[in-house]
Amino acid sequence: MQFLMWAVEFLLFTSFFTNPVSSQSETPPGVCSGSDRAALLGFKASILKDTTGFLSTWTGADCCNGGWEGVECGGAAGRVTRLILQNPSLNSDGVYMKGFLSPSLSKLQFLEIMVISGMKKITGKLPESFSNLTHLTNLVLDDNFLQGSIPSSIGHLRNLQTISLSGNHLTGQIPASLGNLKNLLQLNLAKNFLTGPIPFALNSLRGLQTLDLGLNSLSGSIPGFLGQLQNLTSLVLTSNKFSGQIPISLCNLFQLSELSIDQNQLIGRIPTQIGNLKSVSVLRLGSNKLTGQIPESISHLQNLWNLNLSRNLLTNPLPDFSRGLPSLLSIDLSYNNLDLRTVPNWIRFRELSDVHLAGCKLRGPLPNFTKPDSLSTLDLSDNYFTNGISNFLEKMTSLQGAKISNNLLNGDLSSIRLPNQISTLDLHSNRLFGSLSRVFSNETNKFLEVIDLSRNQISGIIPEFSGGLNLKVVNLASNKISGHIPSSVSNVAKLERFDISRNRITGTIPTSLGLLMKLQWLDLAINGISGKIPESLLGIEGLRHASFRANRLCGEIPQGRPFNIFPAAAYAHNLCLCGKPLPPCKGKRK
Repeated sequence: MQFLMWAVEFLLFTSFFTNPVSSQSETPPGVCSGSDRAALLGFKASILKDTTGFLSTWTGADCCNGGWEGVECGGAAGRVTRLILQNPSLNSDGVYMKGFLSPSLSKLQFLEIMVISGMKKITGKLPESFSNLTHLTNLVLDDNFLQGSIPSSIGHLRNLQTISLSGNHLTGQIPASLGNLKNLLQLNLAKNFLTGPIPFALNSLRGLQTLDLGLNSLSGSIPGFLGQLQNLTSLVLTSNKFSGQIPISLCNLFQLSELSIDQNQLIGRIPTQIGNLKSVSVLRLGSNKLTGQIPESISHLQNLWNLNLSRNLLTNPLPDFSRGLPSLLSIDLSYNNLDLRTVPNWIRFRELSDVHLAGCKLRGPLPNFTKPDSLSTLDLSDNYFTNGISNFLEKMTSLQGAKISNNLLNGDLSSIRLPNQISTLDLHSNRLFGSLSRVFSNETNKFLEVIDLSRNQISGIIPEFSGGLNLKVVNLASNKISGHIPSSVSNVAKLERFDISRNRITGTIPTSLGLLMKLQWLDLAINGISGKIPESLLGIEGLRHASFRANRLCGEIPQGRPFNIFPAAAYAHNLCLCGKPLPPCKGKRK
């Protein structure tokens, strides 16, 4: 750090003599202001590691025209007006900046836009001195690792139109001073650790268009004054601790396109006035404690395409929406107190992409969807369906995920025909029988990533695994599968979870299992597997769970992490396993 600071001072010293600046007016047109350059280099010095490569371009005297990545200047005086550093690879753990947010940036007196987002490892507090950036209109510091509270001094930045601080580790309460920002259009404080109520001072933000406070620990009631913010188009309060009833005033937000207040502790009925939200396209009220019936007025929502009322205490009767909701694409009514018996015709006859009706007390044969090719995800778990599985999924040519677990489905697994592009299949806890040969066919299921067939009555052997499979999760636990573990299991190179516990598997553990470098969960418990636990398994460095209990294994447990630190119960009830965490093998010192 000292060297970096010395380097900054040296650069400032040399730039003083090579580009003498007596006043702003004497700065050559378009050439970077010396004070702004110093402020930027102060930020660069505070970043200890930069794998984005952005800051490596910050060299030379001219920060305006010298190719400094993310830096833009305006006017003849060469003052920095925009600093935009966005991670180009958000999904890559190896692309980041590590360091802290330097207060030196507060010296960029003409800065209008500051975007430093997705850097993951920029830590420390938001500098109080940012209140000096009086020209700032956009402050975007998403997806870093900023800590501490939001400084109330941000309320001095009267020109701010956008504040986005989501995806950090900010704590404390939302400062009431944000209510001073009369020009604010977007406020996003989601995915932090904020607590307390929504301050009443936000009532003055009459121009606000989007408010996202989701995924925090905010509490209290949802304030009624939010219904007075008539310009709101998006209100997201998902996954907090809000209690009380849904304020009727929210139904006055006629420009609202998204209302997401799911995953809270809300009680009472859904207001019948919900049908006044003529512009709403996304309505998420799931995972609360809402009671009563679903109001028929929802049918008036002509633009609604996503309706999620799942995991509440809603009761019959379910309204007939046959003549309403013309834009509906996605519906989730799962896990309420609904007793539907059959899938309503207004759902079966529509061209829907997502149908989730888990735990709705549906019975009899699986439903006939008249437009199956539109379905992308389907969840009919925890019902009482009995038959019709063989050809049920075949015509769902766009289907990516199907969950029909914990039903009473009776059928031959080998007769089930799957659509080619399906990636997730969950049929656990049914009464399926037959062999696994068709399910693991490379020709029909090259996109399959997750398959759960546990707790059925499947028999036969585990088939050979050909190359090219993309499986990540295979759960075959609690069936009647026999034979051995095929050595070709190593062909499933992306496998992360492999559970074949509670079957009738015999033979030995193939050494090729140790080639599954991405494996995190391995459960071979309660079978008839014999021989040793192969040393090759030590190569699986990311393994977090393993169980070999209740088999016929013998010999020394591989003496390396994590196998020698798993609990002793993971190796219990075998023939003669020994070595840590069990007692030492005979003839070996403790």
